[in-house]
Amino acid sequence: MERTIGTVVRGVRAPIIREGDDLAQIVCDCLCNCIEQEGITVGEKDVLGITESILARAQGNYASVDDIAQDVRQKFPSGHIGVIFPILSRNRFAICLKGIAKGAKKITLMLSYPSDEVGNHLFDVDMLDEKGVDPYADVLSEERYRELFGYNPHPFTGVDYVAYYKQLITDCGCDCEIVFANRAAKILDYTKDVLCCDIHTRARTKRQLKKAGANTVCGLDDILNEPVGDSGYNNYCGLLGSNKATESTVKLFPVDCQSFVERVQKLLFERLGKRIEVLVYGDGAFKDPAGKIWELADPVVSPGYTSGLCGTPNELKLKYLADNEFAGLSGEALKAAISEKIREKDADLKGDMSSEGTTPRQLTDLIGSLCDLTSGSGDKGTPIIYIQGYFDNYTK
Repeated sequence: MERTIGTVVRGVRAPIIREGDDLAQIVCDCLCNCIEQEGITVGEKDVLGITESILARAQGNYASVDDIAQDVRQKFPSGHIGVIFPILSRNRFAICLKGIAKGAKKITLMLSYPSDEVGNHLFDVDMLDEKGVDPYADVLSEERYRELFGYNPHPFTGVDYVAYYKQLITDCGCDCEIVFANRAAKILDYTKDVLCCDIHTRARTKRQLKKAGANTVCGLDDILNEPVGDSGYNNYCGLLGSNKATESTVKLFPVDCQSFVERVQKLLFERLGKRIEVLVYGDGAFKDPAGKIWELADPVVSPGYTSGLCGTPNELKLKYLADNEFAGLSGEALKAAISEKIREKDADLKGDMSSEGTTPRQLTDLIGSLCDLTSGSGDKGTPIIYIQGYFDNYTK
C-alpha cells in the first residue's frame, strides 16, 4: 500500500539530566523505549536531535560571574572596556554583562539601533524616519536617545534594556556610559580596548576595529575559551551560546559534540541495527514576523552532527514541474511523470531551474530549526527529537 505520510517529528521525553550522567546511553534508552511503546518501525536515515542544553548539563560546563570577571581582568588590564553590539537578552547576555562589569572599572556600552543583531528592537524602525535619524552616521548619547525615542519596553518582556543594562553594570560597582551607534570604530572615541559581543558578525567587527587602531580587541568567543581555575569553557566559542543558569552562573555551549553524536549513533546501531543520523542542536535559524526576532543567538545551529547530515537538500520543485514541463498532464500520468523525473534527477541540481524555490540552506540548519521548534524552550520535557521520513521524496 502506498504511504500517505511523509516526514514525522516526535518529541521524546527524557529524565532531568544532571552533571556526570551518561547522556549518550540515556538518549539511546529513551529512544528505544519510545520505539517499543509506540510500535515505531525504525528506518535508515532516521534523524535524532539532542538539545545542546542537556549535553552541556551532563558535561557540567558551567562558569560563574566571578570566573568571567577574572578572565576579563586578565584580558583588559586597563579597566575601561568598550562593550559593543550585545544582544538584548536577560537569558543570553545579562548574566555575561554582570561578569564583565565585575571585571572592569568602567564600561562604555555601545548599543546598535534600532535593533540588535538578532532582531530585538529598542524601538520601532519607523521612528528613525519620524525623527530624521541616520543610524549609519549618527552617534547618540543616552540623553539624546531618550529625547528622541523615550522609553520603549520590549513588547514581549516588558524590559527597557537601556535602563536594565545600565543598572546591572552600576550595581556591580562599575562606572557606565551608554552610546548608540552602528559603526564599530565609533567606540574608539571613548576607549581603545574593546569587547565585541556580536555573534555572527564578530569576525568583521574585530577586523574593522584592529584596522582602525584599537589596542585590545576580543570577542565573547575569546572569554572563557579556556578554563579559569576549574571553570567550564568552550575553546571554539567561549561565552557565545551561553545561557543563564542561576543569578551567578552561566551554562556554556557544550564541548566535544562530535564525539558525542558519533557515540550515540554507534549505540543506536548496536541496539536497532539501523544507521540513524544524530545531531546536537541549539537555537533554530528563523525569523519571527511579529516580534522580528531572528532567534539564532547561538554561534551555530548545530555544533555536532554525523556525516549523513552534511550538505544541502537536493530537491526538485514539484509545482514547477507540474506548471512547466508537465503542464499538459494530470492525474496518474502527471504523478508517474514527476516520479520518474525525481528518480532520474542529477546528484547536484545547483543552477537547475527545476529546483528553483527549494530552500537553499544547510541540512543541519533546517533540521536543527525543526528540532528547536518541536522541543521549544519551556516545559515540554522533550529535549530529544526523533524525525522519520525527512529524506524521503514523492516516490517513496
